[in-house]
Amino acid sequence: MGKGLFVIGTGTDVGKTYVTGLLVKALHEGGANAAYYKAAMSGNTRLPDGTLHPGDAAHVKAISGIGQPLDSMCPYVYERAVSPHLAARLEGEPVDRARVLAGLNELRQQYDFVTMEGAGGILCPLRMDEQTLWLPDLIRDTGLPCLLVADAGLGTINAVGLTAFYLRAQHIPLAGIVFNHFIPGDVMHEDNRRVCEQLTGVPVVACVQDGDTALRLTAAQVQALYA
Repeated sequence: MGKGLFVIGTGTDVGKTYVTGLLVKALHEGGANAAYYKAAMSGNTRLPDGTLHPGDAAHVKAISGIGQPLDSMCPYVYERAVSPHLAARLEGEPVDRARVLAGLNELRQQYDFVTMEGAGGILCPLRMDEQTLWLPDLIRDTGLPCLLVADAGLGTINAVGLTAFYLRAQHIPLAGIVFNHFIPGDVMHEDNRRVCEQLTGVPVVACVQDGDTALRLTAAQVQALYA
């Protein structure tokens, strides 16, 4: 069974998909058989034939160079750019926990490393109808450690701290933190990195600068984050 890692964020639009693409690229270029997976994807474009194009998955596939079929990357694809639970209510086909886990397990049987991406921040509802499914429920079901993506700038101490403390209370392991939009030498960004490590006891394993096309980590260092 292949190893896995669950990439989460301090909120929406902090760069989860971008960082995930760089992780998968590092694995692939290091010689590993790597795959990408996301339970539910909102805000996608409808193609002329009426099908929805899973934008996040397509981005990861393009930037990483993996050969994984696009249709195996995300079981639930929605058009509305809202939380998955609301998109499903508006468009139909709510997220089924068993189907998501079956898809993940199938990929872990086929690939050495599977990187699973979350939606929104940690408190993202995936389903709220006759059944309730939150992102932390799914993470616990997978048994995977998390990697937290955060913006390097103002407000990140609060966002990282609250997310890390919530994960700890939920008994969800946090393997590391990645700072996105990081500016080396910027006094606030450098201090945020130091304080977040001190506050959470979790290392900032990578700092990603705007325009980066690779992580400043070896393939072995990336692989060490997976379990």
